[in-house]
Amino acid sequence: FAGYISQVLKNYTDHACDGEYVSLRCPHRTTISIQSSFYGRIVPSHQMCPSRYPHSYATLIKEDVACSVGTSLQKMLDECQDKRSCQFLVNSRLFGADPCPGTGKYLIVWYKCRPNEYKSKVACEDDKLKLSCKKSMVIAIYSAVFGRTQGGSLECPYQTLGMPMIECQSATALQLMIKRCHGKRSCSIYASTYEFGDPCYPGIRKHLNVIYTCDNTPFLLPVDETQPPVPNSSMEPVGVSTEMALLSNILAAYAFVT
Repeated sequence: FAGYISQVLKNYTDHACDGEYVSLRCPHRTTISIQSSFYGRIVPSHQMCPSRYPHSYATLIKEDVACSVGTSLQKMLDECQDKRSCQFLVNSRLFGADPCPGTGKYLIVWYKCRPNEYKSKVACEDDKLKLSCKKSMVIAIYSAVFGRTQGGSLECPYQTLGMPMIECQSATALQLMIKRCHGKRSCSIYASTYEFGDPCYPGIRKHLNVIYTCDNTPFLLPVDETQPPVPNSSMEPVGVSTEMALLSNILAAYAFVT
C-alpha cells in the first residue's frame, strides 16, 4: 500500500528527443493525468538532445533556443489523458506547424497517476471538512488545495470586494492532509488559516478542496500512537506474530509518508 500511495502521489516527468518514443505508464487502478507539456527547444543541443548528425560551428550558432509549440499540451491530453499507459514517436509533424525548422526539438511531459475511483470534497474557509470510508477501507489522499484557484469554487462563491481574480495556494496543504487523514477510516479538519496558514492577501476568502480515494487495505489497522514500538532496522518481521508483522508494515508506510 505504501508503494501504491507513493506512485499515486508522485509527480512524474518524462522526455524524449525527436525520433524517440515517449512512454507514460501508471500503476494498476490508476490512470494518467497530464499536468503540463513542452515541445520545442529552450536549451542548446549540447545540453539536451544533441543532434545525431555532425554540426559545423556556424550551424550551432544559428540553433533556435527560443522555440516552443503551443499545441503540445492538447496533443498530450488527446494521446494519453485517462489512459493506463501510452506511447508514441516524437516528431514535429505531431504538433502542427514547425516553428523552428532545422532545429532538433524535444518533448517534456509532467503527469500524475490518478486513482480510477476517487472522491472530491470542498469546505469553505472556517468550515469543517470531514472524510470517511466504509468499514475495512482507509483514506488515501490524492491532492489537496487550500487557497483560491483561478476557476473558483461553486460551493464557495467568492466575495471579491473589487479584488482581481488571482490564484494563491498553500504549499503545505497536501502534506498536512496526508498527516491527518492518510490510512484512517475517517478524519476531519477545519479549512482555516490556523491549520494551513494564509497563502493569500488579507480579505480573500479561501476554500479547501481534497481529492481522495478509499482503498481496501487490511494491514493499515489502528495503532496506539502514544506508545509506538520500535521495529528492527531491516523492517522485516522474521519469526514474530502476525500482529507484529502488520505493525511493521504500518510503521514502514508511516515512515515513508512522513
